[in-house]
Amino acid sequence: MAQADDIALWIRQLADPDPAKRVAAAQAVRAAAFTECFSESNDWIRDPEFQKFTDPLAAGDATGLAYVVGIAVHRENFEHIRLANGSPRLAEVPANQDAIEFELHFGEEGDLDILTTRDSRGPGAIARYLEKFGEGIQQVEVKVSDVDRATSLLSTRFGLRPVYPSTQSGADQTRVNFFLLPARGGRKCLIELVEPAAFK
Repeated sequence: MAQADDIALWIRQLADPDPAKRVAAAQAVRAAAFTECFSESNDWIRDPEFQKFTDPLAAGDATGLAYVVGIAVHRENFEHIRLANGSPRLAEVPANQDAIEFELHFGEEGDLDILTTRDSRGPGAIARYLEKFGEGIQQVEVKVSDVDRATSLLSTRFGLRPVYPSTQSGADQTRVNFFLLPARGGRKCLIELVEPAAFK
């Protein structure tokens, strides 16, 4: 299991001038997130019915799961990572959500979502996470074609309770819901089901 110091190092390396180091850091973060969130009690990711909602062509792993690791960072580090990676476009985040974010794409190595807070002293989810844990893996985003049906399946078949009673608006006109699920070592992992705008 990756330690907090390892993850902090990999996050810093996402701003390294050497592209190879950035790719290696992204691989390490994704592997750590997968091991933490999916290697034990979360059998739903291998469920054939659930996999009907996922994208088999997207970069994933041996399960075929398409996932994006969401990393929460402080504002200064957010800017360093963004600049080192060619200043990717900022996502359009709903005004009622306390987040600023952009995506990093590493081809077959998968994607990362870099997030920071609009107000470090505010009550938003990213601000709370940074205050409690510091920089780290804040969530794992699983792309689905129908977030309502995927949420219903996890609720009815696996007895998992979504964070929100109904689907919410997410960044870049996505539709989302969240589950706080058991993870390795007695921890919890925040899973975000994301329906991209293209599926609407």
